[in-house]
Amino acid sequence: MATITVRQNGSYKVDGDDVKLVDWNGNEYQIAKRPFALCRCGASANKPFCDGTHSKIGFKAAEAATPAG
Repeated sequence: MATITVRQNGSYKVDGDDVKLVDWNGNEYQIAKRPFALCRCGASANKPFCDGTHSKIGFKAAEAATPAG
């Protein structure tokens, strides 16, 4: 099973051996290690992967998980 963790003001942490990451053309990315982090701020120089730039630019996320009503 895959788990995606939304980190506060940071990246998406993706964990699980059954995860495949593909681009919009269907090309698969080679993932060197697990877990891996995906960029959420849009400023990474290594998109779609996180390179820690969110910390340098002061990225602040608005969303948080809330119970469905």
